[in-house]
Amino acid sequence: MSLRVALRPAGRMTPEFALLLATVTVLLVLGLVMSFSASFVRSTAETGDPFGIFRRQVLWGLIGLVPLGIVAAADYRIWRRFAASLLIVALILSVLVIIPGIGLEAYGARRWLRVGPVTIQPSEVLKLAVPLFLAHLLARRWARVRAGDLHGMLMPALPLLVLVTVLVMAEPDLETAALLLAIGGLVLYTAGLPGRLLVLGGALLATFAVIAITAVGFRTARISAWLDPMGDAANVGYQSVQGFMALGSGGLFGTGLGQSRGKWLFLPNADTDFIFAIIGEELGLAGSLLVLGLYVAFAVGGIRTARAAPDAFGKLMAVAVTGWILMQATMNIGSVVGLLPVTGVTLPLVSVGGSSLVITMTGIGLLLAIARSARPLATSTGADQAPEPERERA
Repeated sequence: MSLRVALRPAGRMTPEFALLLATVTVLLVLGLVMSFSASFVRSTAETGDPFGIFRRQVLWGLIGLVPLGIVAAADYRIWRRFAASLLIVALILSVLVIIPGIGLEAYGARRWLRVGPVTIQPSEVLKLAVPLFLAHLLARRWARVRAGDLHGMLMPALPLLVLVTVLVMAEPDLETAALLLAIGGLVLYTAGLPGRLLVLGGALLATFAVIAITAVGFRTARISAWLDPMGDAANVGYQSVQGFMALGSGGLFGTGLGQSRGKWLFLPNADTDFIFAIIGEELGLAGSLLVLGLYVAFAVGGIRTARAAPDAFGKLMAVAVTGWILMQATMNIGSVVGLLPVTGVTLPLVSVGGSSLVITMTGIGLLLAIARSARPLATSTGADQAPEPERERA
């Protein structure tokens, strides 16, 4: 298939495509509205321009529409030929970012690279590159994988996940490393990895996480703040307590759009990590449930797309993107409401962020492309249609 042919509009309007597109559109619009509401105080304090952060977010959103539109309109299978190249670029960037003097350091971590006038976060690129490569690799070996060939499934997938974890942990960024491992594990499980091996991997990951947390003081402090935020409400528990106060003051319908008190430099990272707290304060329980409902709708659309995907690559990639967005949203919202320790990950499509928004929109574009090619699900028996077999290539 030539690149020119593959980039022509392909597929059709399907219920899965319509549901995903509507959900993503509402989340993007809501994100822009709340990004301005949550950021104008900080933007004014830092630059004197209340619209500064908002304008950048709008610009990043417009930039993100380009790859989203191109990827969603094209035949999704064409992007397989770029899987290895994108992964190599992402790994190179991940090595560069941990080199002193090259990576930009903030909040005690070195996670950003400056490329000309923009700043990018290599770990965000990995969120797309790793599942794209794994889905491509496993689809090539689909017959062997479905026959239970563990070596064909885990090599080189497992070494890759270990390498990615080491690089991201070196920044350090435990939360993103855990998210990348979870996405990789989800792809492998969908391909047929036995549940017992997945449980074993999860146990090893949990052990590693405990060691990583206890070995670093600030991570131990985060756990302490999670278990008892009021125990040190002026220091390590401060962000959680301020988030609870913002959520609690919202009531049923909120204080009104733009009327948050927490964003007046009381709540740290109000426009990024803790934007859900501002949503809860200004839009109340009703607004919070709306956001949760949108992610549930996204889950329904993504799962239906995976079930109806016409081939193995489409199925695996749909699962990966859906899991990525939902797990990241769960980590963010869970940390804001106190179900999880404060993680530092953003709320997909809603939080302020540049490279993260563009990469997320690109991944969703791929999911939309798969949805446009989805086959009607079997209705008479309720059984899923099996993906078309793929001939293994050398």
